[in-house]
Amino acid sequence: MQFRTSIELGLLIRKARHARGMTQADLARAAGVGRQWIVAIEAGKPRAELGKVFQVLAALDVSLSIHGEGILEPSSSRVRIAVPDIEAVVRAHEDPAP
Repeated sequence: MQFRTSIELGLLIRKARHARGMTQADLARAAGVGRQWIVAIEAGKPRAELGKVFQVLAALDVSLSIHGEGILEPSSSRVRIAVPDIEAVVRAHEDPAP
């Protein structure tokens, strides 16, 4: 899965929270943010503060990594960045089924 939207990030956060048996209020307390902020980020808030996003991911013990290098194309200012497989990240952090 390619990670391209804030909605996909929200789904990752929701899945990770559910996998840990946490409520939105639990996650908000653990991350030091408000519950309404958790509601918004899980819904795909497009302008979420990056620092808070990382606080939430840390509270879920989820990390994101970017593989490869950003490559500056000489003919433009576009940068290509390898995108992590978010589904693989979630699966790696889920508890095994009993």
